[in-house]
Amino acid sequence: MTTKNIHEAALAEVKEISKTQAEFIVKPLYYGYGNTLGNSLRRVLLSSVKGAAITAFSVDGSSHEFTTIPGIREDVVDIMLNLKTIRFKVHTDAPVELSLEMKGDKQSEKNGDKRVVAGDIKLPAEVEIANPHQVICHIDDPKKTLKMRFIVESGRGYLTIDESSENRVHSDMIAIDAVFTPVLRVRYKVENTRVGQDTNLQQLTLMVETDGTLTPREAFEEAAAILVNQYIALAGSTTVESTPAPGSNKEEDDSGLMLPIEELDLSARTANALLNNDIKTIRDLVMLSENDLKDLKGFGTKALDEVKEKLMELNI
Repeated sequence: MTTKNIHEAALAEVKEISKTQAEFIVKPLYYGYGNTLGNSLRRVLLSSVKGAAITAFSVDGSSHEFTTIPGIREDVVDIMLNLKTIRFKVHTDAPVELSLEMKGDKQSEKNGDKRVVAGDIKLPAEVEIANPHQVICHIDDPKKTLKMRFIVESGRGYLTIDESSENRVHSDMIAIDAVFTPVLRVRYKVENTRVGQDTNLQQLTLMVETDGTLTPREAFEEAAAILVNQYIALAGSTTVESTPAPGSNKEEDDSGLMLPIEELDLSARTANALLNNDIKTIRDLVMLSENDLKDLKGFGTKALDEVKEKLMELNI
């Protein structure tokens, strides 16, 4: 069974604010679809993107979490809370065992307790830590040697301490509830927009912040893929043919793209730079990525900004 005349939106722009923050702009959308897409993407981003976390640990000299450790400032509960904030990137689906060994020193007597951080954990090639400066504990006895072991697992969402305890790789370890999701925050807003004469349309802006173990774009694309897989399973044999986005006309769009580059009314320097690189029509221009444009001979940052501004004015 095939149903026609369902329009597709597009990921119109990605604004990278930092390595861990980005804005995704999706438009144009039929009225009501902004909240539909925004809410579903937000829920999946916060609950279902794959990550890694410590699920169990052990400290020499402690058999359970309700104890103190001689020579260590923090008790086991405090150490557990610190361990939950360490962000891992694991390149394997199997549980990984890590270890840490740190000795106090005389320097700590003069300058204060010796700080033990996530970067002190010995890591195999398949494991990375995104926040190596995260504090685990402090050694306040220069003669104390701290020895710890950790189990790091990959997963999605949240693993309760009861589930972690039942599935412990080593029974002598202390189970810990784990937050796997690498996405820290997701916000979205829906605004009205227009394409040509069609004003009953929406724009979705989705703001994503991650913990640094993956980029916001990787998280966004994984969440979208998860939703696609879920809906494909529900759709069965029914398929939907997509048509041009709302407010657009394919024939008009195609003819518009075939206009010469001079029709963009660019400065003489920018237009000449494009023509010298054999970019003669608007179609030739929009087929190039931003990086492609930066690589053009005689095409600088000012020219790039001018082209981007002009294309935005024309909703291209």
